[in-house]
Amino acid sequence: MPSGPLFLPLVIASALLMENIDSTVIATSLPAIAVDLDVNPINLKLAFTSYLLTLAVLIPISGWCADRFGSRTVFRAAIGVFTLGSIACGFTNTLFGFVAARALQGAGGAMMVPVGRLIILRTVPKSDLVRALTYLTLPALIGPVFGPMLGGFITTYFHWRWIFWINVPIGFLGIALATRFIPDLREDDRPPLDLVGFVLSGIGLSTLVFGLTAAGGQVMPALPDAGLMLMGAVLMVLYVRHAAHHDAPILDLRLLSLRTYRTSLVGGFFFRAGVGAIPFVLPMMLQVGFGLTPFESGSLTFASAAGALCMKFTAGPILRRLGFRNVLVSNTIISALFLAASALFTPATPHLLIFAVLLIGGFFRSLQFTSLNAIAYADVPHAAMSRASSFSSVAQQLSGSVGIAFAALVLQGMQTWRQDHVIHVGDFKVAFVLVAFLSASSILMNLRLPRDAGNEVSGYAPAPAARRLASRQGTLNR
Repeated sequence: MPSGPLFLPLVIASALLMENIDSTVIATSLPAIAVDLDVNPINLKLAFTSYLLTLAVLIPISGWCADRFGSRTVFRAAIGVFTLGSIACGFTNTLFGFVAARALQGAGGAMMVPVGRLIILRTVPKSDLVRALTYLTLPALIGPVFGPMLGGFITTYFHWRWIFWINVPIGFLGIALATRFIPDLREDDRPPLDLVGFVLSGIGLSTLVFGLTAAGGQVMPALPDAGLMLMGAVLMVLYVRHAAHHDAPILDLRLLSLRTYRTSLVGGFFFRAGVGAIPFVLPMMLQVGFGLTPFESGSLTFASAAGALCMKFTAGPILRRLGFRNVLVSNTIISALFLAASALFTPATPHLLIFAVLLIGGFFRSLQFTSLNAIAYADVPHAAMSRASSFSSVAQQLSGSVGIAFAALVLQGMQTWRQDHVIHVGDFKVAFVLVAFLSASSILMNLRLPRDAGNEVSGYAPAPAARRLASRQGTLNR
């Protein structure tokens, strides 16, 4: 029987790999899914946002559920729900059935990642903790690299439905391994769940963002859509009032009083929104606009994830040398320029050039993500780390939904302006330029950071300070 302190992280990482790969393969398969479901490819934006919204709504209560019902029970149920959602995705024949199935997948995914991390933190000895957590980061790195190619291969040479059906045996294996090897940890001394806050924020965020995503016609009439957005806005206002008077709100808005956290959350939201449109717009441009097969498209789009993987080895030295503010300000512009460069692609552009632009752009975007994630916790008190992590996770998922909704609205706006329902290559050029501006707007928050923001985390010392430190050390040595 397998044993050892690091076998448990491998079991959990395997389940997370299924979730990470599945969340990336759909992007490459989107045009083929649209043909089978007989819908405009733009309308499949709902398949992205329903998944991300479910994550955003349920992630904040995942830890409480694990403490209340047991980590093994919740993790095993999460795999089961994700597998059921995969089966439903594979069998659906309607747009709304597909959207509902993706939301069911999101409910499982929302519990898998945070509960898996919680199990590791509570079971693995501290001497093995770094290696164990490294295993948990591998799915997030490997999934986006292999997902687009795998999705493209299956869609081109088999059928897009198999990208969901292959999850079934993996899911059953994951449930069996979780039952056998994951301890059923519980926490008796847990804070009460902010049920009112959960209902207000969950329904408010989902209706508001879903309404924004459905805007532009073709999905639902304008009046019900406006009603959804209005209801969401009202509920979020009520949540803000509720959170101000609650000792432990499910989303702690008081953390926004910290400038570094506010910059990461608000500035990062706009940057991530622009970047979050890429998995939706880029494969569609390559396939619908340029006529590539899903496999050819996936063989190009994985370059962004490969560039991000390369960055993981250089982010630390870059931040130590330049500091958070310098990196966040300059890299915002660099990343936005590489994002806008996709607007220059044409069907005649050499694939090697497209690959190179996506690879380098992925590197700089990942550097920005790493910097935003790190500076978020520079000034957060230790006791508030859990709440800060949940709040950041929700904001990141929401930003992806907003970015996709924004890009889809641009594409639909171009169709409305021409008074047709055909996607032209030029529409993607406009979309890429505008989402690049959306990402670039985050610089307004980054410029307000103090020059010494997060220096304790990055290890950065400005040149005059470094010289003074060296001088003092020299004096002490003498």
